[in-house]
Amino acid sequence: MAEDAGPRSFDPIRFAGQIRHWKPDKASGLAVADIPLAMVDALGGLKQQRVRGSIAGAGFASNVMPAGGGRLALSVTKAMMKSAGVSVGDQAEFEVSHVGRE
Repeated sequence: MAEDAGPRSFDPIRFAGQIRHWKPDKASGLAVADIPLAMVDALGGLKQQRVRGSIAGAGFASNVMPAGGGRLALSVTKAMMKSAGVSVGDQAEFEVSHVGRE
């Protein structure tokens, strides 16, 4: 059975989350926000994929990826944080409305 490679739209998933460093012990590098466990299945499960949405109302295109321990994390770039006016350590409102290849 071939997997559908096209983009998948759905009712937006909204959540509040804290932006954290991928490797907290280094306090630098990649920043992420953890997707609430109850919403992981709606995004297609624990796999890396492209997503679109908004952070604090500012649009983005990014990736979600497995983060260990059954978690899924959204990659939050410096450009995303600047556009949304947030930083690592801040709580932010996230919306993911699209999953799939660009």
